[in-house]
Amino acid sequence: MACMYKLFNRVTDGMKTMLNHISEHLKTQGKDLVTEDENVQKNPVHYVTSLLELKDHYDKFLCQSFNNDRRFKQMISSVFESFLNINQRSPEYLSLFVDDKLKKGNKDVSEQELEAVLDRAMILFRFLQEKDVFERYYKQHLAKRLLFNRSTSDDSEKAMIAKLKQECGYQFTSKLEGMFKDITLSKSINDEFKDHTNQNAVRLPIDLSVHVLTTGFWPMATCQADVSLPALVQTTFDEFKKFYLSKHNGRQLTLQPNLGTGDLNAQFYGPPLSDEAGPSGSNTSVVSAGAKGVRKHILTASTYHICVFMLFNQQRQWTFGDLLEATKIPDKDLRRTLLSVVTGKQRILSRQGPVTPEFENSTSFVVNDSFTSRYHRVKIQTIPGKNDQEQDRVETRAKVDEDRKHEIEAAIVRIMKARKKMPHAQLVAEVVEQLNQRFAPGPMTIKKRIEGLIEREYLSRTAENRQVQRRLSFSGLL
Repeated sequence: MACMYKLFNRVTDGMKTMLNHISEHLKTQGKDLVTEDENVQKNPVHYVTSLLELKDHYDKFLCQSFNNDRRFKQMISSVFESFLNINQRSPEYLSLFVDDKLKKGNKDVSEQELEAVLDRAMILFRFLQEKDVFERYYKQHLAKRLLFNRSTSDDSEKAMIAKLKQECGYQFTSKLEGMFKDITLSKSINDEFKDHTNQNAVRLPIDLSVHVLTTGFWPMATCQADVSLPALVQTTFDEFKKFYLSKHNGRQLTLQPNLGTGDLNAQFYGPPLSDEAGPSGSNTSVVSAGAKGVRKHILTASTYHICVFMLFNQQRQWTFGDLLEATKIPDKDLRRTLLSVVTGKQRILSRQGPVTPEFENSTSFVVNDSFTSRYHRVKIQTIPGKNDQEQDRVETRAKVDEDRKHEIEAAIVRIMKARKKMPHAQLVAEVVEQLNQRFAPGPMTIKKRIEGLIEREYLSRTAENRQVQRRLSFSGLL
């Protein structure tokens, strides 16, 4: 390639020909990597890794063969930007790639290696046109890492946020930094609550750790249902709520059971000695109570799981309808909760009666006493629904589109405040220029937002030229 570069550099239009051919070849390679079937989703880590390897391959050519020629550098960047944005899932996949690298479990990766991986991820981030979509997914993934203590280190998380802030500005990362601030403040609040209970000799039935989250910072969906918590949990939370509100007047504190987790001590006694085999739900061979006695485990599960499990201390058997009424967990969430402990890896409960595709109100459940595990601490994962991932993707896209409407209108108002009067084409061009760092708004979308502002009397068209907009002097509106 270096010999070709030197040869074509001496020929008239030689560089143009070489650039065109290499550009077409890179486009073909890139499209093959990003194109995916409608029903087959690519692995996000492999997707991003393959793109980074392709980028490294051409950067090597640029350095060793093309003498860091500015024309080749611009061509490579331009082509990467074009094919990377063909796949609308590229922002999501890049966020999932970063999420995978920042999660606990990468024990063989040093901090320097992780820093290098994040720097490489930022190269692809710069090529994204829909940076606001990446921001939405990144907030969701960061929230889960922080709430469920999955981050490899706070320093790495903050380093990634600093990179995003340097690239896109404070507004892009303000909520991410707010999430970190909430976690830090929650640790101090928990320490204060512990000191309060010790000083006042308040005896709590369970150990409680609370994350106090600011609503505007976190992307998690709030639970509107009034879930009926076990008495021990409710009593402890009420005590914390009383303490917190005594220190922060005027605030509201709402429990979100859909985001909580806890540890539950459980005992399994094995099936009756007359039983030859246990239910098909047991994940290992059956051990009777007479052979090994009581088996004790600590179940690490969601708050919804704990609400269900605690009810089996009251009676041996519950129907789905009774569980729905007793816990007040939303129907969809209760089905997922039960599905994960009836058909999942850790089968804590057994379904009684005929097996049906869906749980009926009359479907009965009992504790699977033949459950065994070689681990003392058993982690129970909630099984996602069949269409949950696609539904979340659709909801995320809808939220992004709604946010874009407000951002476009805010940009229009800022420009018109400064200019007072402006031709339509020039206004559209300036809006595109202002928002290009986050996403690329189309002219028709901007036109609709301008018309919306005219209808609400933020703007008006001039009488002498309908293509010229002017700002109305309603300071209260602006």
